[in-house]
Amino acid sequence: MEKTYREKTKEIKIGNITIGGGNPIAIQSMTNTETSDVDKTVEQILALEKAGCQIVRSTANTPAAAESFDKIKEQIHIPIVADIHFDYKLAITAIEHGADKIRINPGNIGGEEKLKAVVEAAKKKNIPIRVGVNSGSLEKDILAKYGGVTAEGIVESALDKVRMIEECDYDNIVISIKSSDVMMCVRAHEIMVERTFYPLHVGITEAGTVNLGNIKSGIGLGLILSKGIGDTIRVSLTGDPVEEIISAKTILRTLGLRKGGIELVSCPTCGRTKIDMIGLAGSVEKLIQNYDHLDIKVAVMGCAVNGPGEAREADIGIAGGVGEGLLIKKGEIVKKLPQEELLGALKAELDNWNS
Repeated sequence: MEKTYREKTKEIKIGNITIGGGNPIAIQSMTNTETSDVDKTVEQILALEKAGCQIVRSTANTPAAAESFDKIKEQIHIPIVADIHFDYKLAITAIEHGADKIRINPGNIGGEEKLKAVVEAAKKKNIPIRVGVNSGSLEKDILAKYGGVTAEGIVESALDKVRMIEECDYDNIVISIKSSDVMMCVRAHEIMVERTFYPLHVGITEAGTVNLGNIKSGIGLGLILSKGIGDTIRVSLTGDPVEEIISAKTILRTLGLRKGGIELVSCPTCGRTKIDMIGLAGSVEKLIQNYDHLDIKVAVMGCAVNGPGEAREADIGIAGGVGEGLLIKKGEIVKKLPQEELLGALKAELDNWNS
């Protein structure tokens, strides 16, 4: 069987995580704290770690922020990427203070000599450079050439920036091409894989709020990843960054690209529902985030009549009835109990699963 693009990409090491070359797809997020506020930034990163984040990015937008990376690194357990815009000095400072990778747009870093200085600093530490280009940062000549923002233009712009770094005799590179236009983003990745073998950081930029952004990201990332494209991903949501990790894990599991963690299935409710199904399902969704080591399916059903049958394919399930609920295993009712005890009973089963 022919290898996917993901299996053929160049391996790149980011701290203790290796992407490309068929390695597992790494999940990323970005902090939204002031990076110079070390305590708050560390607190958020530790929460992201707990949720399953494998690489975190923080802005280096001020000298104080760039100088904080080593202090942050001392207290976290995953690689940290410095996000740089415009000021090459901040990139160098972040590298000198322990950033495991930097994200820049070589076209707006201040010119050829300043770019060379950044690349030389990265060379000394042997850290990768992520070349980030999105649909909102295309140059005027590319916009004129293609008559506006296009997938072809995004790819051309990105590869031009890659060439700038390669001309500095450096190829420790990750490419990121993003657009808020889902189908344009998909097409750009299809074009990109025909023209390079650098690993790709994939995401739908500015996807939106948790609800709307998840739909756009699920469709966009699903289409791209299902084509064998993508070595590391971020789901960009307007909200708590932890939500990005939950969404990313769900997308990867749904595509069969990540093992482990509980798959939740729940019924959409109907007139037979005699329990707060929406509240119960929401509580279960939060509960299962603490059981990433389990690779099982959990069902939450709102009807004691059809619940056991509908939950047959799940390893464990709960169903609500009139004044009582059911605990179900492999489609078989194992216990009847009051509705208010359903969540606790499920937690007890998860705590003791395979123990």
